[in-house]
Amino acid sequence: MSDNRRKFLKKASAGAAAVSMPMLWPGVAHAQWNNQPEKGAKLRVLRWKRFVQGDEDAYMANVKKFSEKYGIDVRVDNEGWEDVRPKAAVAANTGGGPDVILSTNDDANLYPDKLVDQTDLAEYLGKKYGGWYPGAQAYCRPDGKKWIALPLGCAGSMIVYRQSMVKAAGFDQFPKNTDDFLKLFKALKEKGTPGGMALGNATGDGLWCNWLVWAFGGMLVDKNNKVVIDSPETAKALEYGKELYATFIPGTLSWLDPNNNKAFLDGQVSVTNNGISIYYAAKNSQEAKVKEMASDIQHATFPVGPVGQPTESHLFFNQMIFKYSKYPKAAKEFLRFMMEQEQFEPWLTGAGGYVAPPLEAYTKIPVWTADPKNTPYRDAVKNMRPAGYAGKLGYASAGAGADFIIVNMVAEAISGSKSPKEAMQRAQQRAERYYKL
Repeated sequence: MSDNRRKFLKKASAGAAAVSMPMLWPGVAHAQWNNQPEKGAKLRVLRWKRFVQGDEDAYMANVKKFSEKYGIDVRVDNEGWEDVRPKAAVAANTGGGPDVILSTNDDANLYPDKLVDQTDLAEYLGKKYGGWYPGAQAYCRPDGKKWIALPLGCAGSMIVYRQSMVKAAGFDQFPKNTDDFLKLFKALKEKGTPGGMALGNATGDGLWCNWLVWAFGGMLVDKNNKVVIDSPETAKALEYGKELYATFIPGTLSWLDPNNNKAFLDGQVSVTNNGISIYYAAKNSQEAKVKEMASDIQHATFPVGPVGQPTESHLFFNQMIFKYSKYPKAAKEFLRFMMEQEQFEPWLTGAGGYVAPPLEAYTKIPVWTADPKNTPYRDAVKNMRPAGYAGKLGYASAGAGADFIIVNMVAEAISGSKSPKEAMQRAQQRAERYYKL
């Protein structure tokens, strides 16, 4: 081989390596991190598993990288959302179980005294990657000082719709206000292409009920943590919800998180709320009919109600380290490794935009713009209201959320099983049990 040939191959190889490396963005700060995992450490991780195979594949590839780099064996248990929360509670109460648990919303606030302080790690990552969004801080740093968990991101609850069916119903653009939103659902029903949203105890997809209440000015608690869900504003939301529910496909009262995915992909509904998993499933389907549907799928944020501003509610993900862990330093190192750009960017990309990032720098990665249909999910953490709005997050907000108080109230009122007043009074009483503790 000639010297020129060798030089060419060397340059080409270097160029390819450079291309394969994740991009570093201008303005990203350098931060210092000092942590040494315990000798002989091994870790067990419990995390959710939902609908997007690329998420699990990319995550597990990163786990393998970590194990190979540090010589630390990591066991990962992938469970459904509904299973993670009770298993986390058992672990907290018994003082034994996974070292790291990835859970939802403000579950960390159910047992803050049993979690490892992650302030040093959160500050390191925040400085390095453009800062944490306020919603992420509200969930994981409820007192504004100590980080009891580390933000991971959120599955954006956006409107997923069939563009052709929305146009056939007389709408060239997806409605941006609640009045037109209701008109669309009525028109879709008349066309025989109805919509539907989950009203069972759905951890993620039931969060549209928060949007409904907030859009009309209702809230579970005020800024002083006083329960105020029984209000004229909530009543207006529920009356609107009754009209909306009348257009839904039958069966939504029992829907959990998988049900609307299935209904949409089966062609039973033309509009629902969901993460990006419906589009991901259609785009990657082996069935020609389902794969063809992907070109007709579009995404939009929930419309603005009478309050005049967005009231987005999304399924937030946190990462907790429990004090009973024998290897807390190894657990911190694992989370740091997984959140660094070299691992976090490929994971977000592999998941197809399923998780919106909690750090500003990660909104710049190509996955959000390479496919314009991914873009609405990019800013979900940036724009979300915490589920305990408008009060301070803590045990009460976490308990009320885990008990599906808002979802149950909306389901009861709009289905007619209770009057709006009865449903509000029941929600008020249930919430007061938590907020009086």
